[in-house]
Amino acid sequence: MAISDDAKNKAEELKGRGKEAAGSLTDDQDLKNEGKADKGAAQGKQKVADAAEKVKDKVDDVKNKLTGN
Repeated sequence: MAISDDAKNKAEELKGRGKEAAGSLTDDQDLKNEGKADKGAAQGKQKVADAAEKVKDKVDDVKNKLTGN
């Protein structure tokens, strides 16, 4: 079974949070920044996926209205 994009994005976000926390604990600014970047990228991917899902739903709604379903 394939892992959903939502699950992948959440895992990436958690990984970024972990790196950010580890960087804070060890006073490693580079690791902290890398974690922030990973977290931001995952959140951005999730927003794009959410927007694409909304567009797909709207297209399906229009298609259903046109076909009478």
